[in-house]
Amino acid sequence: MPLRQYLAGLLLLAAGCRRSPAPSDAPEAAPLPAPGPAPPAALGPLRIGYSDWPGWVAWQVAIEQGFFERLGVDVRFTWLEYVPSIEAFSEGQVDAVCMTNGDALVAGSSGAPSVGVVINDYSNGNDMVVARPGITRLAELRGKRIGVEIGFVDHLLLMEALTSAQLRESDVSIVNAKTHETPELLAAGGVDAIAAWQPHSGRALELVKDSRAVFTSADVPGLIYDMLFVARGSLEARRDDWIKVVKAWFMVVDFVADPSHEGEALAIMARRVRLPAPSYAKLMSGTRLLGGEENRRRFHATAGLDSVAGSSETVDRFNLRNHVYRDTVAVGPYFDSSLVEEALAQPGVRAPR
Repeated sequence: MPLRQYLAGLLLLAAGCRRSPAPSDAPEAAPLPAPGPAPPAALGPLRIGYSDWPGWVAWQVAIEQGFFERLGVDVRFTWLEYVPSIEAFSEGQVDAVCMTNGDALVAGSSGAPSVGVVINDYSNGNDMVVARPGITRLAELRGKRIGVEIGFVDHLLLMEALTSAQLRESDVSIVNAKTHETPELLAAGGVDAIAAWQPHSGRALELVKDSRAVFTSADVPGLIYDMLFVARGSLEARRDDWIKVVKAWFMVVDFVADPSHEGEALAIMARRVRLPAPSYAKLMSGTRLLGGEENRRRFHATAGLDSVAGSSETVDRFNLRNHVYRDTVAVGPYFDSSLVEEALAQPGVRAPR
């Protein structure tokens, strides 16, 4: 797909592109391989684009702990900001990319179809509705001004929040604002509340004394899933290698969850994004990493947010209402649970203890 066409498609990615790091925290991007088709399977590594979201930064544990070498799979990770990582995937510069389930639908509708093979996490508090001092409940937002970047994933979060308080969108005044500008907008009194993701939600809480989060993604677990999506051709050609990548992820989750490795894992991830470990620990607490059994459960299709398919149907309806794309998307082809099942059926390779 030509770059120009994909850049046009990127205009649609406003439905969920939320994973770019704050400019002050962004590490230098690793150089991309030259554009072009993937090399023959036997001649090159699997190429994965990843970016600054805790559930994806956790791949750094597998890189530095040598999990891929232990499993016998050659993998090259390329560090990019979020939207450029999706662009790299569309251009064939990487074989897989870390995306939200909603963004996979948007990218697919723009000509870059993919298959989610493992669920890294769901947002568990890092996405927030933050209200000014004096507002302590969602119901108190009736008639108030709320700053949010329309069409982005926290617009979806805001709609879920309003519904939970039996409010309609017409009961509030939506102020369209760039997400990175919402903390200052709240601090200046331009709005009564904002909807934003970390680090901007945390910045708002720091800037505005006595402000509070009146709703977070922890109130709707499963609304926002973060996954590894693979190009269909690469998955067909190198399925066994991708199963090993899935196994490596489960080793990462074991390593991070092990109290004896907690400090080491945190240091690895914090170093990757150039943040102090205590600061990064706050981001980790709002991200629920998912191991093998929880992957198995959440890949099983149900109508609600407990499954990635049900969650994606919710996002699809949101995208249609907000004119992100014109026609409903069949979500089933975007997810393949069989690699998780095969990884779990094979002899286990656990993280070192």
